[in-house]
Amino acid sequence: MADREVHSFCRICMGTCGMVLTLDDAGRLKSIRGDRDDPQTLGFACFKGLRAVEAHNSPDRILQPLKRLPDGSRIEIPLEQALDEIAGKLGAIRDESGAEALAGYKGGGAFFTASASVMLNDFLRALGSPKTYSSATIDQSAKAVTAGRMGTWAPGRIPNAQCDVMLLVGTNPMVSVNPPFDTRNPVKRMKEARERGMKLIVVDPRATETAQFADLFIQPLPGEDPVLFAGIIRIMLENGWYDKEFCDAHVGDLAALRAAVGPFTSDFVARRADVPEEQLVEAARMLGGAGLKGLAGSSTGPDMGPYSNLAEHLIETLNVLMGAFIREGQEILNPGAILPRYPRQAQVTPPGRWWENGPTSRIDGSGMLMDEMMTGVMADEILTPGDGQIRALIVHGGNPASSVPDQRKIVGALRALDLLVCIEPIMSITAELADYILPPKLQYERPDLHFWLYEYMIYRDSPFARYTPACTTVPDGAQLVDDWYVFWSLARRMGVNLPVNGMPLDMVSVPETDDILAMIARDCPMPFADLQTLPRGADVGGARQFAQAAEPGWQGRFALMPADVQAELDHALDDARARMEDGSEFRLAVRRLRETFNSVGRNLPSTRKRQPYNRAYLNPHDMAERGIARADEVIIRSAHGAIMAAAEPDDTVRRRVVSISHGFGGLPDADQNRGYYKDGVSTNLLLDDTRRESINAMPRMTGLPVSLERRRERE
Repeated sequence: MADREVHSFCRICMGTCGMVLTLDDAGRLKSIRGDRDDPQTLGFACFKGLRAVEAHNSPDRILQPLKRLPDGSRIEIPLEQALDEIAGKLGAIRDESGAEALAGYKGGGAFFTASASVMLNDFLRALGSPKTYSSATIDQSAKAVTAGRMGTWAPGRIPNAQCDVMLLVGTNPMVSVNPPFDTRNPVKRMKEARERGMKLIVVDPRATETAQFADLFIQPLPGEDPVLFAGIIRIMLENGWYDKEFCDAHVGDLAALRAAVGPFTSDFVARRADVPEEQLVEAARMLGGAGLKGLAGSSTGPDMGPYSNLAEHLIETLNVLMGAFIREGQEILNPGAILPRYPRQAQVTPPGRWWENGPTSRIDGSGMLMDEMMTGVMADEILTPGDGQIRALIVHGGNPASSVPDQRKIVGALRALDLLVCIEPIMSITAELADYILPPKLQYERPDLHFWLYEYMIYRDSPFARYTPACTTVPDGAQLVDDWYVFWSLARRMGVNLPVNGMPLDMVSVPETDDILAMIARDCPMPFADLQTLPRGADVGGARQFAQAAEPGWQGRFALMPADVQAELDHALDDARARMEDGSEFRLAVRRLRETFNSVGRNLPSTRKRQPYNRAYLNPHDMAERGIARADEVIIRSAHGAIMAAAEPDDTVRRRVVSISHGFGGLPDADQNRGYYKDGVSTNLLLDDTRRESINAMPRMTGLPVSLERRRERE
């Protein structure tokens, strides 16, 4: 029987790139390429997505459920036995310590599995526990905080195609796709946007691949985003470079904003952020004074740095000042594909401050965002005795031992659990600590939908949806599990009902994955059965939707300077003044790599060949001044810890910055000196989880001061 080709799409990230798979006569994945005829991604496929053949056929895959024995060894056990034992232990812990002793953590493997992306939340809620954590609250949760403190505009922001000038802050979509820029073939979309005349402003401490397209590139010291954008806002307001009509109608405290940013003069900001003063003025002019439709957005750069909630608030304030929103009578190009449609008035939904209602952490009083508790306090919730202490944790498609700041602390917490269960296809460093490992099917072995939770971020110009059937067979003799089945079967064993999209699941007869996907897609204008027949996805149709007039007498207004934001801005100002000459040699900057998505794919041979370990990228002038040559070992030291890494010259990195990627390294008690050239080193050893932002308990993960020295001898 000859090889055959089938169409599917990649689910490593939200790019959802169309792919063509070549299968052998046994249905095994033989090769993969980007689909040039895909209507959304136009043939694009990144290095990570093209490694799917290695991932599916890897000898490192876990193919049978594993159980850790008291002596630390592991044995293979049948899936149903593993689920029996896990359910029994969860039930015993709940009986002894209450439902809040049970918790879960989600990573990208959960979020990008459509049939199970919210099942951990629903499972724990059914048991009576609110303690779901995820990578989302140590990533860009400042965006949810900003929406809750500022308010939102129901019809949404203007689409990219209508944007005349775009500001991208601390994001590099040419390497790691991320809104607000188009996630679908970002390089081609950027070239098209530039050809139609869109201006681009990039703010980043490194001259990234995205910065190569910029009309204006601002290269500040990491961690200075709040100061920088307070200064730009001051210039815009001082010169009248903003949408006065929109702000008069929809902003409730513009005078308070104007007063709050008053101290952030151009000369002060330029000295503090170490950027030319004229760049601040030019950015303000382009965004507000040139008569252009503007759009601003960010990623992990500002949202992981100091005063991250404040930084994100000020960036979103720029969108309000520019009036970057769909107005009454304008079309909402994607009113909903899988997500339900609803009427949208051209008005402000006032600040909701959702975290002030509902469950709170016993550690610091932080509430819930995006239906989750805050990951920044998860380790303390495990380690601190008392009512509500977490004793059992289910990790779904995540790697908290690698991703959560203060690695020694989080690893100590994971080791302290009475029960740790990982739904994981490889032996990640979190899985190394697990009592049970349940191996899931990989992406081309399961039916799926696109990343429906955030579909508006992917498909902004049409109500587009994608479905894929299971395309490949599972390895011979493997006992793999559908992610959703873990939660369904545990719920059945523990006597609770599990819903999907608000509808109860049949807890007697085992459903099919397509049954669950159909429940998720129940609001889609196109029947699910029809969507299943379209291998490249489709615009699902339905009635066109336009922004409606505001409700008569509507009083909702954006809050640009509420009291807690004012307090943070005052604190940031005092901090900036006190540390104007702080004496620190360098700032740490996070960095994305083409080859990995966080820790995903780091074990694959082709990835290891290109990025066997995470190098410390430095400006060549800084290296020369300190007598550091390429591949010299350097010690990077923060107030919390120290790591060793190999130096690599990179003239795209500004001076006084060390740029190094996260997602590397083994467990912290391993010999980091000997293990570095095999696994790299965890940057989380530098991070302290005790200095956290209010509301989302976000630790500082970039922009922190570090010192750098050449290591004199190799051990």
